[in-house]
Amino acid sequence: MKFKQLFLAFFLVYGITSCDKANKSSTASGSQESGTASSALITAKELNAKNKDIVLIDVRTPNEFNSGHIENAVNIDIYSDEFKQKLSALDKNTPVYVYCKKGGRSAKAASTMIDMGFQEVYDLEGGMGSWEKQNLKVVSE
Repeated sequence: MKFKQLFLAFFLVYGITSCDKANKSSTASGSQESGTASSALITAKELNAKNKDIVLIDVRTPNEFNSGHIENAVNIDIYSDEFKQKLSALDKNTPVYVYCKKGGRSAKAASTMIDMGFQEVYDLEGGMGSWEKQNLKVVSE
């Protein structure tokens, strides 16, 4: 039941998402100026400033997520057999923010999302490690 509530909240959040695309550098295929798909790194401070009404995905395992995650994040485990299925339920034209523990899994997730047709994906540079080093808010289940 908790997963259904999180997913409902997730879809409500992406419905009202707004994102300032200024000052983001493209790190994958395409560029934001040309309107093509892009993936970019975002710092913990930048993400913290935006962490309201955004689509924020934690791609770590459920145990990692439950031990502490960024507020408003939804857990979609990159190792899950349903990973791509859950992603395909999202609006590909809405900016999506992803993170993991250190940045490796989220980089793979961002690449997968671009390949799936997502237009704008932001990857938290340094993952939760970076977030925690900045002493930013972490919530636990």
